Amino acid sequence: MSFSAPDVAIDLGTTNTLVYVKGRGIVIREPTLVVVDGEKRDRVLYVGDEAGYRLGRTRDASEVIRPVRGGEIIDFNTAKVMIRYFLRKAIGTNHLIRPRVLLSVPASLPALSRRALYEAVTVAGVRKIFTVEKALAAAIGSGLPVYEPIGSMVVDIGGGTTDTAIVSLGGMVVSQSVDVGGNRMDDAIVSYLKTYSSMLIGDRTAEQVKIDLASAMPPEENRYVHVRGRDLLSTHAMDVEFTTAQAYEAVREPCTAILASVKWVLERTPPELAADIMRNGIHLTGGASQIARLDRFIATSTGIPVLVAREPADCTILGLGYLLENQDLLEGLQVLSAKTA
Repeated sequence: MSFSAPDVAIDLGTTNTLVYVKGRGIVIREPTLVVVDGEKRDRVLYVGDEAGYRLGRTRDASEVIRPVRGGEIIDFNTAKVMIRYFLRKAIGTNHLIRPRVLLSVPASLPALSRRALYEAVTVAGVRKIFTVEKALAAAIGSGLPVYEPIGSMVVDIGGGTTDTAIVSLGGMVVSQSVDVGGNRMDDAIVSYLKTYSSMLIGDRTAEQVKIDLASAMPPEENRYVHVRGRDLLSTHAMDVEFTTAQAYEAVREPCTAILASVKWVLERTPPELAADIMRNGIHLTGGASQIARLDRFIATSTGIPVLVAREPADCTILGLGYLLENQDLLEGLQVLSAKTA
């Protein structure tokens, strides 16, 4: 039995959860999914990767649950089981002193939701909980000069939320969090096929179509994929061709909502910092920032250069890891609560 558990950072996303252990780096990257017994919902069958393998393939007696949406816990019981599972998988259980945990949260997360998040993590067995806004962590993880007197703009597009912020001198000057992300794009593709092809597809198929075809601007070339699903009129299986033009039409509304958030923040940016943004550009992070031509779409609409981070899906957890590895920065963060080991 080791004396003290290492510090841990958790990026609890709508789609995926990543865990960083101090001194070891990223140790867990798994879907934020839980499979429970359909009749006894307090009986958890699978978590993370094991649940992801069964997405869309569960038997009638089981149910797939996404316990987190937009950084907010919507199913407390399954969330606490999932967080405990990830923590134990990351660091084990044989520690005399429990770990300190650093969490990323959307800037707009209400106090009540933060309290629910604290309660869910506390059940897993921790002695202190720190929080940092997702956009600030993403800015740190993407290598922006967050602690210098320079304005930097980051747009973190995750599965459930888009967090847009101007950061300077170690804090956020202007920020906004909206419930738009990769999952909204998946839902838009599902809805489009329901409306125009009378076909129902699953979340996994919609995500693959998004990756293959979706674009934030009218496509320059016409490509297509064969999409298989269930005919809503006859309940038989069916196959349709889905084109890049259709994918663009499907995801146009979510992309426009992301652009609206960017403009909202820019309109409220102090002039001195706005000059820095014009010079240094807007930085995109998060897995959904990799949608084709989203950077060009935002750049064309704002007149500001847009750059996609080198490892966009990992920026938030890498930023959290940087804070973990630097003790003085960690102690300067907001503390949700503290517990004695």
